[in-house]
Amino acid sequence: MAKLLHSTAPDFSVMFSQFLAQREEIAGDVRGVVSDILAQIRAHGDDALIEYTQKFDRIRLPSGIALTQSQIASHAAKCDSAVREALTLAAQRIYDFHVTQKPQDTSYTDDAGVKLGVRWRPISDVGLYVPGGMASYPSSVLMNAIPAKVAGAQRLVMVVPTPDGQINAAVMAAAQIAQIDEIYPIGGAQAVG
Repeated sequence: MAKLLHSTAPDFSVMFSQFLAQREEIAGDVRGVVSDILAQIRAHGDDALIEYTQKFDRIRLPSGIALTQSQIASHAAKCDSAVREALTLAAQRIYDFHVTQKPQDTSYTDDAGVKLGVRWRPISDVGLYVPGGMASYPSSVLMNAIPAKVAGAQRLVMVVPTPDGQINAAVMAAAQIAQIDEIYPIGGAQAVG
């Protein structure tokens, strides 16, 4: 719940300190829950992942877990054509911007005859977490995947929560446009784990 604080109020310092302490208490609780989830994922792998996804998102994952290309295409096909067009335009603009930022390898020999330089190499596999619980953000797909592709990443894996099995068509269309290699319909700490 929102709490209104006025910096000019005589008790502002006390109220602000109480607010911060309350937030730290909540953060501590969250850290504990996340640590427990990650420990279960480490210990029990996909079995724990399937259990947490059923608990938090109310869906039973298939044993393969990843969406198939035909499932992705089916969901993406439901995306409004105007939205797909906007995503395609955004993708091109994001690509054009990030191409200009790509670092170049440099090499030279200094006055002492020593060869010096910098070599840039991309991460080969990139994991992307795309929000999808209370709201879906196809822009997150584009803004994370396209710079990775420009950098030269070979494999992009995306996780996205799908509460009650609801898969956002625009997110799937953005994933197609950005050429995501694998999509897992999972979210939360268990997806990161």
